[in-house]
Amino acid sequence: MKPKNLILFVSIILSAFVFTAFAVKSFGWSLFEQNPAQIKNMAVKVNFKQKNIIKSADSTDFCGEFKPVMSKEELKDKLSDEQFKVTQEKGTERPFSNKYWDNHDKGMYYCVVCGQELFNSDTKFESGTGWPSFFKPVKDENVKEEEDVTLGMHRTEVVCSNCGAHLGHVFDDGPNPTGLRYCMNSAALNFKKTDGVDK
Repeated sequence: MKPKNLILFVSIILSAFVFTAFAVKSFGWSLFEQNPAQIKNMAVKVNFKQKNIIKSADSTDFCGEFKPVMSKEELKDKLSDEQFKVTQEKGTERPFSNKYWDNHDKGMYYCVVCGQELFNSDTKFESGTGWPSFFKPVKDENVKEEEDVTLGMHRTEVVCSNCGAHLGHVFDDGPNPTGLRYCMNSAALNFKKTDGVDK
């Protein structure tokens, strides 16, 4: 191989490696948010009726079209680094090592940013994904859904309807009675037990 061709070949390989590393660092575990049985089919098509889809998700938008309840600086002071990355930058936490994936206490899950009620523990179920999963929100109007076509997939993002915080995604492989699986990030939630104690 001629020296010029060799240099070009090495440059292409290095560029591909850098791009892959950047993609993994940027999108993290969001690729595995789907049910394990669906990971092989990354082009997931969500077929259920989406009542509240409002716009395509843009991972660079700060709170999307919603007016932030605090300034960016105030939110950084209020939230942990992971909470900020998840709720404001549409990040995804690691499965099986987050706060609420294995929580079985009775109570209510609130938005960690604005405190809006999101999910009741009575609707939580074991999905096997390593993230807290629910088959419906406490009220339909308390969450909004946005079309998400990032990472070459067709998913439905779930955000807090009050402040626009990213919560996770919803899939159509959940249990009865809704058939839906709201796959949420613990970092986007604040849980209070029925007796009013935070956890």
